[in-house]
Amino acid sequence: MAAMNDTTQIQLQINEINQKLDMLLGHMQEQKLKATMVDDLLADLAIVGKDVYDTTVTQLDNYSVELDPEQLKLLAVKLLKNIPTFIRLIDTMESLTDLARDAGPMVNEMIIDFTKKLHELESRGYFTFFKETGKVLDNVITHFSAKDISDLADNIVTILMTIKNFTQPEMLKGMNNAVKVFNSLEMDKVPDYSFWQMIRELKSPEMKRGMAFMITFMKNISRKNQ
Repeated sequence: MAAMNDTTQIQLQINEINQKLDMLLGHMQEQKLKATMVDDLLADLAIVGKDVYDTTVTQLDNYSVELDPEQLKLLAVKLLKNIPTFIRLIDTMESLTDLARDAGPMVNEMIIDFTKKLHELESRGYFTFFKETGKVLDNVITHFSAKDISDLADNIVTILMTIKNFTQPEMLKGMNNAVKVFNSLEMDKVPDYSFWQMIRELKSPEMKRGMAFMITFMKNISRKNQ
């Protein structure tokens, strides 16, 4: 009975050993298969690399391009040294992409607002006004020579000063009064004055003030022109 138990125990150990050997052999077979696949891949890559190399050499030869190994080595060294710079450049491009994505809705809103403003200006007649202003400028260019424009440039300060003086409140008030008086006159009802009637009118206070104003005005003009 004891012998039978020993035989059973030994058989169990043998079965366990066989099972472990099977697992080990399977693992070794899997590793061999992977190694074979890697070798095949490397062989294929070698073939592809050789084809790419041969094609590149042929293309460079066709374009008469000569490669200096020292320059290629220097280029490789510079590329390796500037890897941090390339990383920063990529980070910057990613940041710009994120900014463009975030700013997209805001830019679209600005474009919509700008379009609405253009429509508003068009509806209020701004574009038509500028178009007609262009016709005014065209007429000015047509009717005035380059010398006229040069003379205008030389005298622009005097012209602007004259306009400024014309726009003074006293001057505008006097011109407005003159226009009002002129508009109130009925030319077909102006009476005819004889010589003696004109003499009498000259003695009136209104005519005296008017004559005094004209004389003073002419004297000052003459004095300014001296």
